[in-house]
Parts: sequence; C-alpha cells; structure tokens
Amino acid sequence: MDVLVLIDKLDDVIHNARSVPLTDSVMIDREEIYDILDQMRSTIPEEIKQARWIVKERQEMLAEAKQEAERVVAESQERADKLASETEVVRLAEKNAQQIVEEAHEREREIRLGAEDYADEVLGNLEMNLDKFLAAVRRGRERLQGRSDDELQP
Repeated sequence: MDVLVLIDKLDDVIHNARSVPLTDSVMIDREEIYDILDQMRSTIPEEIKQARWIVKERQEMLAEAKQEAERVVAESQERADKLASETEVVRLAEKNAQQIVEEAHEREREIRLGAEDYADEVLGNLEMNLDKFLAAVRRGRERLQGRSDDELQP
C-alpha cells in the first residue's frame, strides 16, 4: 500500500474520531492507529528499496555510457591508425575521430544528466512522502498527548 494512502487513512481516522464532550480532544481506537502505523513501517522500506534500485540503475547506465564512450574512442583510434599512410588521410581521420569522441562524450553526458534528473525526481518524491508521513505521525501524537493531558486534569 502507498504511504500517502496510509497517511490519508490515518488522517481520516483522527478527523472522524468522536469528540470528548466539552473538550477539544477526541477518542480514537488505539489498535486501529497502531495497525496503520505498522502498515506505514512496512511500506516505507519498500519505497526506499525502490529508490536504491533507481540509484543502482543510474550507476549502471553511467557505466554503460562510459564503456560505450571508451569503445568509440578505441574504435576511432584504430580507424585513425589505419588511415595514417597519407597526410591528408591522417588529417581527415583525426578530424573524424575527434568528432566521434565529442559525440560520444556528449551522448554520455546526456545519459548521465538524464539519469541524475530521474534519480533526483524519485528521491524528491520519496522525501516529500516521508515528510508527509512524519507530519501525520506528529499530528497524531500531538492529538494523543493532548487527550492524555486533558484526561489527567480534574
């Protein structure tokens, strides 16, 4: 289950709780709150696991792009060496090799930036979800503590 759904569920339980007469406190089913919190605890590690998987995928994409760039550079070098028999041919080969290297570096850079943007977006969403979760838990605890304080007063 999605953490945001659980946060909404927790918020609904608190919002729909019965009011204690003549106070601002509410009565809630402790077991129901604990059940929702347990579900949140089991859901968050899965989302963290997904974020780690995304980071791993990004690293693999970067490694593949680097290997591709190195392969292209090596291929360019081989082509340049084969054409080294005449000066004009050598000049053209060096120009082509440089262009291929630049294109490979540009492609690697684009892939890396895209992967970083994607990972940042996913981690940002995870951070936002965790912030909402923490805020909901704090509100719940504050409401519970407010009720406990009101019950202690005569």
